[in-house]
Formats: sequence, structure tokens, C-alpha cells
Amino acid sequence: MAKKPVGLRFQPSGGTRAVQIPVGKKQRLTIERLANDGRGISFFENRTWFVAGALPGEQVEARVLGARSQIVDARAERILVAAPSRRPAPCQHAAACGGCSLQHLPHEQQLLLKQQQLNDQLSRIASVQPDEWAPPLVGPEFGYRRRARIAVRWDAKAKRLDVGFRAAASQDIVAISECLVLVQPLQSILQALPEALRRLSKPQALGHVELFNGTASAVLVRHTAPLPDADVALLQAFCIEHQAQLWLHGSDEPQPFETTQALGYRLPQWDLQLAYRPGDFVQVNAPVNEAMIAQALDWLAPQPNERVLDLFCGLGNFSLPLARQLQEVVAVEGVQVMVDRAAENAAANGLGNVHFFQADLSNSLAKAPWAAQGFSAVLLDPPRDGALQAVEGLAKLGAKRVLYVSCNPATLARDTAVLAQQGYRLKRAAILDMFPQTAHVEAMALFVAD
Repeated sequence: MAKKPVGLRFQPSGGTRAVQIPVGKKQRLTIERLANDGRGISFFENRTWFVAGALPGEQVEARVLGARSQIVDARAERILVAAPSRRPAPCQHAAACGGCSLQHLPHEQQLLLKQQQLNDQLSRIASVQPDEWAPPLVGPEFGYRRRARIAVRWDAKAKRLDVGFRAAASQDIVAISECLVLVQPLQSILQALPEALRRLSKPQALGHVELFNGTASAVLVRHTAPLPDADVALLQAFCIEHQAQLWLHGSDEPQPFETTQALGYRLPQWDLQLAYRPGDFVQVNAPVNEAMIAQALDWLAPQPNERVLDLFCGLGNFSLPLARQLQEVVAVEGVQVMVDRAAENAAANGLGNVHFFQADLSNSLAKAPWAAQGFSAVLLDPPRDGALQAVEGLAKLGAKRVLYVSCNPATLARDTAVLAQQGYRLKRAAILDMFPQTAHVEAMALFVAD
């Protein structure tokens, strides 16, 4: 008689497979604490739920946005029991728009969350705390953003042009009648833009639209196919009405409709004006940017006879103010176009004591000709990836002070550990509230050689 198969060989090696949670499912949850990105955390049925729009102590009805393994991403649909700290979102679009994730949290508590995130990363990754925590560097809570990208999509089936901002955790476009974080000159442009774009004869050629404000306001139209002359004329008339420049971006680099037009921003404390073009990196918060530069120079305390290195210099946002106070500034950037733009900005402002170089900042700096004489101090403002390779050899450059501006606490903490291994001490740190109403954290850290 044949033996019956026991069946064990056909069972999954990991045991019983967890039941999948479908997108859209609603679940009542109790929120225990906040994650670093501002979402509420709840533990339910052996899963960790990250719930956007929820605060600690709240009971919410959450809708599932996605699930993987033991992690569930969700969004609070209804607040059943509200936390005492909750405030009504000032913006009518906050529940749907993906731009601002913390409007339900008072600004003072937003700052505490960001401070805690930086503190946690420094403690966990670098096992370091600063000798001194400086107060957060803050600016206006609203009306600060001088640049925005507007999503545009042609719905062929409905024969409709959707214009607005991307929805949270979705590719849907939310129609926006106002955006409280935009600077005032861009508000009227944003409100009138959807109607203007829908008047175009070929709206399906539109990719996206960007708004800029600085020494002038500007509207950049990204198009995936040539625009008819009549459509360009309509766009130009719209920009004239709203006292803005028109820039067009097709298959080549963005170009102004009128070739004499240019974009820029001012740094009044140092009597500087920096030119830029769409696509260049520019800090979106002008008041905090200016305060950030002033604080960086105050902490770094450069002396007139010193030679200072500025890494990831971009357009010269730090280099040119430094050059107002120093004998010599060496500024380095990875992209040659930005090096050229920064050099042009220095020349336009009459600064001959700042020298710009292109270098791959993912490699060692020790053999670079401009590094041979060494530096008294170093300032660096890297992208989110941080500056691991750049900081590994800073001690060999002779720098006694290092001022690090970061847009990612995790990579700042990682690089802090590397600096500590070279004998640098974290003397002072602070958060920079560059993006109020969001969980994005920028920070400044001063290191000194012991």
C-alpha cells in the first residue's frame, strides 16, 4: 500500500503567510508616537502602521495606502479622538495636497520634532552630542516659498487639462486655488494659471510649469512638443499681465522668451546679487537662507587673513559672502556649469579674491592643486547624499574649523562620526527651519579640531 504524502515538503519555509492588507482598507488605530518624517506610528496585529496626518494619543480611522511585509503606509481619514495639540490645518487643501505634511501640528511642535530627529540621528549613528544646542533658526511660518513646480496633465478621455499639485502618496493632481507657503508675488500667478493654460490650443504638449520669484518673477513652461505661435503669444500675454518673465523649456536648456531677461536673488547684508537659471539649485526660503549665511559666518568666525574652502559651492551662496570678509576663498563644485555660473556671479559683484574649481567631490581632495596650501577653515553644503569622501581627509588640509550645512540628518550623523575619528569635536548644532509645515530637516553643525 502506497504511503500518503505528509505534505510538509510543500509548506512555505517561513510558516503561515501573512494576510495581505488591501489598499483602501480602513482601520481604527491608536497612535503611540511620531516617526521622524512626522507620520504617526501605531502597532496593530503585529504590523507597524505609519499614518500621515495623525498625532500621538489620537484615535483615528486610517485608510491603507500601501503595505509591504510588516509595514503599512496609511493616511488618517477621520480623527476620532484628537490630541490636545492638534490645530485645524490653515490651508484648505492640506488634507489632499502632498506638499505640506505637518499643518495639523503647531509650528513650535514642528520645531521640536525636527530637533528630536537631528538629536536621534547624531546619538544613534555617531554616538555624539554637541557641546551646545543653538536655538532653531526660523523664518516666516507661511509665505516663504519662492519656487514651486505645478503639475500639468492632459486627460485625453475627458478632454480636460488637470493643473495643481500632486496628491499625497499619489500621482493624482489636486486643483489648488491658493498655496499658503508661496511668496505673495506667486499667489496671483498660481490662481490664474489653470484658466490660462486651458486656453491653449495644444495643452497636451505641456509637461509641467515652474514658478520662480527673486529679483523678478518668472513662469517656466516645460513642453514636450513645439508650441504653436498663438499659444506662445497667450503665455507671453499672461506673463506680462502678471509682471513675470516667460521661460520656455523644450528639448534644450530653458530659455527666456526675451533674451535680455535674467533671474537672480539678492543678499542685502553683503550687497550681493546672484544670477541663476531654472534648473540651478537655489534655496527656496529667502529669509532663512540669508539668516543661515549670517549664522554660518558668525559660527565659523573667519579672520581677514585666512584662506577658507567652500565645498559644494553651487552659485556662490556662501562663497561670495565669505569673500566679503576674507583674503581668499577657494570654492569647489562638481558641475562645471555651476562653476562657470558662480565665477560669473563673483565677477559681476566685483570679487576677485574667490576662485572657483570643478572637482569630483566623491573622490579624495588631497591631490587637488588648489588644496596644496591648506585652509584655516572649511564650509560645506552637500546634497542629501552627504559628503563622506570629502570629509574623510579634511584634517590633512589643516582646517581647525569645519562648518557643515546639511539637508539630511542621517548623512550628517554619518559624516560626523568620520570627522570625530579625525579629532574634530562637535561644538555646536542647530536645526534650520527651511521648510515650515513639512518634516524636512536642515541643520548646521560646527566642528573644531581638539
